[in-house]
Amino acid sequence: MFKRRKTKPMRIHTLIGASTRINGDVEFGGGLHLDGQITGNVKAEPGSTSMIVVSEHGCIEGSVCVPNIVLNGIVKGDIEAGTHVKLGPKARVLGNVSYEIIETATGAQINGKLIHRGNVDEPKAAP
Repeated sequence: MFKRRKTKPMRIHTLIGASTRINGDVEFGGGLHLDGQITGNVKAEPGSTSMIVVSEHGCIEGSVCVPNIVLNGIVKGDIEAGTHVKLGPKARVLGNVSYEIIETATGAQINGKLIHRGNVDEPKAAP
């Protein structure tokens, strides 16, 4: 009767290794896996369903603007996620997090504001 919609896992198109350091802004499409360090802003292609995965060894010093992020490393800057934020137990965010859906594991740390994006129904006053 009811069919579950199977979502395909995001393929990783780009891997930034642990010994790689990038100084400058990064714009990407598809899936990006970060084990290294980026000093600059990270942005997904506009209108995409891109996802970034930041491992426990990964670090971004700058703002992140993506539809989906899985974080188990460090972000020193604001995160603006169009859809989904998933924070692992070693995730550290030093900035604000804007999200539609958020998952946080025990141990994740956010030092900033959580800003929900999306449609929230206001409670109606009783007559």
